[in-house]
Amino acid sequence: MDDIFTQVKEGNAFHVRVWLDNTENDLNQGDDHRFSLLHWASREGRANIVDMLIQRGARINATNMGDDTPLHLAAAHGHRDVVLMLLHNKANVNAVNEHGNTPLHYSCFWGYDQISEDLVNNGALVSVSNKADDVPLDKAKPFQAKLLKDRAVQLGQDISKIPFKDRSWLGYKTRSRDALLSRHAGIDIAQLQLVGHIADTHSGQTWRGLWQGNDIVAKILSLRECTVRNSRDFQEEFPRLRIFNNPNILPVIACCNQPPNLVVITQFMPFGSLFNTLHGESGIVVDQNQALRFAIDIARGMEFLHSMEPMIPNFLLTSKHVMIDEDLAKINIDDPKYHANDTLNGIDEDLTARINMADYVFSFHEKGKYYSPAWMAPEALQKTGEDLNQRAADMWSFAILLWELETREVPFADLSPMEIGMKIALEGLRIKIPPGISSHMSRLIKICMNEEPGKRPRFDMVIPILDKMKTSDK
Repeated sequence: MDDIFTQVKEGNAFHVRVWLDNTENDLNQGDDHRFSLLHWASREGRANIVDMLIQRGARINATNMGDDTPLHLAAAHGHRDVVLMLLHNKANVNAVNEHGNTPLHYSCFWGYDQISEDLVNNGALVSVSNKADDVPLDKAKPFQAKLLKDRAVQLGQDISKIPFKDRSWLGYKTRSRDALLSRHAGIDIAQLQLVGHIADTHSGQTWRGLWQGNDIVAKILSLRECTVRNSRDFQEEFPRLRIFNNPNILPVIACCNQPPNLVVITQFMPFGSLFNTLHGESGIVVDQNQALRFAIDIARGMEFLHSMEPMIPNFLLTSKHVMIDEDLAKINIDDPKYHANDTLNGIDEDLTARINMADYVFSFHEKGKYYSPAWMAPEALQKTGEDLNQRAADMWSFAILLWELETREVPFADLSPMEIGMKIALEGLRIKIPPGISSHMSRLIKICMNEEPGKRPRFDMVIPILDKMKTSDK
């Protein structure tokens, strides 16, 4: 297939869809100038592809090297349908590029009157100055400038000139991802700069490091002996973990297969795991809305994994295997509510929960050992392989996660893992839903933990319920 950026520019929707369906393709990658696929689709007015990319999880406010967002490009090229689509999906209407221009500066300059009105109606400020001290109204024709000014006043805008303020040094922009992250499958361990030891666990050593200028985490698998067969199985299994086309999956970006070292590499997530966020000292306040957002993220990630044929085996859903990603592309960084004395504060909308594929258990690794039985379904502790309904077992694990998000407690914290496993499998040990949890959430947890696996819901059935809960809480 030709270069994907060319396919997007030319509007070849079928080819783009086929490309997106390949899990190893990163829909948020950038070209040499960090134009993402969404940048190009917005610039060229390919509304059907813009819609497709947004539905797949493209970063709405990602910036290219000139700090343009897709909304800048759609507004500058007169694509009103794309502008409205981006605005509907929470594009930052007052995003500022390297010249200090907002999307409104461009629509005014090029005389796209309807787009200019759309932008103002959606909160675009008419009085923000660029580096040349021009506000958008300075770029518009006199009649249009008056119309936009009157509309801004009607909407309650303070039309005093807002001076240009360079915030680039604060590092709030989110660039499109370096395409290197998805181009290299196997790399030489000598290329890794391991700079900080994070943890020693039963499965291996985890290190923070750098690779090609990118922050990464390297997990060196713990093996008594690395055989030729282990190396071969590792090489066969790890490509399935390179899932770049879903925003709620954290892919394995590469591996080092150099016996005795088998190394799994992922992007570094500064907040660590959901377990750490809920029970450690991450500094994140997980309120009711954030808990629901995390639950929806996890459900969407699991729905995607369950849609894969064949399904990826040997993955246990726990809060330790969900990572928290700070995605500044999801928020409006120019909204005053996020700032105090030029520091970003009070952010919650930017956090995304992502299922960490590096926590997959390779077929040759840790066979028959269960280190997190608190999240496991009773039948998963008793059965293996073809005898187990893995999708139903995952739903039980998700119910434990919902309980954990609601209570902020560690399940069965007073027992050892061995005691937990034995009691769940043989003695009917179950979590207790305390008073204070909403009746809707309590009911959902119970449904997801039905003792009969076949009666548990699917993730595509759970997501609309969680979405409804989130809407009703607002």
